[in-house]
Amino acid sequence: MKAHELRNKYIEFFVSKDHTQISGASLIPENDPTVLFTTAGMHPLVPYILGQEHPSGNRLVDYQKCIRTGDIDAVGDPHHLTLFEMLGNWSLGDYFKEEAIRYSYEFLTKWLAINPDKLSVTVFAGDEGVPRDDESALIWRSLGIPDERIYFLPREDNWWGPAGEAGPCGPDTEMFIDTGRESCGPDCRPGCKCGKYFEIWNDVFMGYRKTLDGDYVPLERKCVDTGMGIERTIAILQGKKSVYETEVFTPIIAGIERLSGVAYGGKEELDISVRIIADHVRTSVFILGDQRGVKPSNVGQGYILRRLIRRAVRHGRKLGIDGKFLSALATVVVDMYGDAYPELLDNREFVLTELGLEEEKFSTTLQKGEHEFEKMLPNLLKGNGRVINGRIAFKLYDTYGFPIELTEELAAEHGFTVDTEGFDAAFQKHQEVSRAGAEQQFKGGLADHSELTTALHTATHLLHQALRTVLGTHVGQKGSNITPERLRFDFTHDAPMTADQVQQVEDIVNSVIARDLPVSFETMTIEEAKAQGAIAFFESKYGEQVKVYSVGDFSKEVCGGPHVTSTGSMGHFKIQKEQSSSAGVRRIKAVLEK
Repeated sequence: MKAHELRNKYIEFFVSKDHTQISGASLIPENDPTVLFTTAGMHPLVPYILGQEHPSGNRLVDYQKCIRTGDIDAVGDPHHLTLFEMLGNWSLGDYFKEEAIRYSYEFLTKWLAINPDKLSVTVFAGDEGVPRDDESALIWRSLGIPDERIYFLPREDNWWGPAGEAGPCGPDTEMFIDTGRESCGPDCRPGCKCGKYFEIWNDVFMGYRKTLDGDYVPLERKCVDTGMGIERTIAILQGKKSVYETEVFTPIIAGIERLSGVAYGGKEELDISVRIIADHVRTSVFILGDQRGVKPSNVGQGYILRRLIRRAVRHGRKLGIDGKFLSALATVVVDMYGDAYPELLDNREFVLTELGLEEEKFSTTLQKGEHEFEKMLPNLLKGNGRVINGRIAFKLYDTYGFPIELTEELAAEHGFTVDTEGFDAAFQKHQEVSRAGAEQQFKGGLADHSELTTALHTATHLLHQALRTVLGTHVGQKGSNITPERLRFDFTHDAPMTADQVQQVEDIVNSVIARDLPVSFETMTIEEAKAQGAIAFFESKYGEQVKVYSVGDFSKEVCGGPHVTSTGSMGHFKIQKEQSSSAGVRRIKAVLEK
């Protein structure tokens, strides 16, 4: 089974079970300062899992592009990826364990034709806070899974959440396929690292709320969240040893072979470089081509993008590729995924242009940085230690633009490590460190929905409309980030705002707040929303139900919330800074003063 077939079958199956297909969200989370990228299918649905009503109902299904940055350095082996597609279905206070498990079993055994004798499952073993999940085990038994293939595992294996100190959480049940490999010993079980068992699906049952006192209280509104990764699933269905052997990567790898003259599957050292290039180009295309696509930069998502592009370029050089090559491979990726993710087709030229510019910029950087490193190497080798001073690493970065990750790779090739703590100390004096935030992995719903952030979220709507009033209707949101202290709003505009324009925008927002306008929403299709004049820059599927928030007669915008009920309680709006974010994109930072 191919990736597109799995994607389509999954959607078809759950639609047949009265689920509504919804659009996958942007890779760039809106208003969530805790994470740089959408890292799980449930991430965009957190507000609805926490209690908001979803405009498409309480049974949902989608496919979602996700990025996890914690394993970038591990990419190159046969298994790790930075970008992956997650299939997911949700019950928001509708069905629970019985239906979820039966749906999973039916899809695996009937629609994917997996032999039930190859299936093993895990369930929560229970502890002092929550009893063991005998209900899930009983359901699995009723479906024919024998006791010897039902494993009761502890909290670290079969429990999800809460995201923070308190909130929704619950046990999960995971499904594994026996690959037929020999067991590593008597303690071998699903989840074992030996590779005998392959995890194919996970059903999370959010049936509890953890209190700040540490108690687990049963929820009245229980939710189900499930997830299946496309790349890993098709690898096992096709009997492949690696995701890189599937059609998700073989066209990209074929392109690398043509460009480099290196045959994949020969030397492992070269294969590692091929896999790094294939993964990083694919991920870079999705970041650039996203609905909220960003350019390479030295902060936030742009920093991760730059790191991926530059790592791919360096490994291209290792394979002997001369000249620019990323655009050729990016075209392959766009063509592969254009049907499932039409935003890639819409943004094709932007993707190819930015890759070419960054590749050219980094080519110069690499030559200078590697030359300087080679000049340092003889003196380094004379020393007794095998640690490169953090100040030296920072000099390569500060003077030549050479990323610390590449310094570490070059150092490792010569038997050295890098004093990264010393590098960080020097780096912090120079500019804000974004890397620590970039490496956080999303744990599921870390967005803050406090009174302060709710007011700031509404303020972004007022700001958006005020900017369009003062600067023109070409202004469109390119991204936003909200913390309890401030809002950050990126928008399309090709010139710095004048002091008078900034003041006009500020005055308009404050006049709307002073009018104490009601904030309300209606549910309608995206087409109906546009017909009513609602701002809707991030498209949904044709006919899909969306929420349209109106602030009195001032603004109307498609959004998922949360919002205040009226503007009067928001406080005084103050723009702290207006600056460039990237070419053609400006950034405003603002606060609400009480």
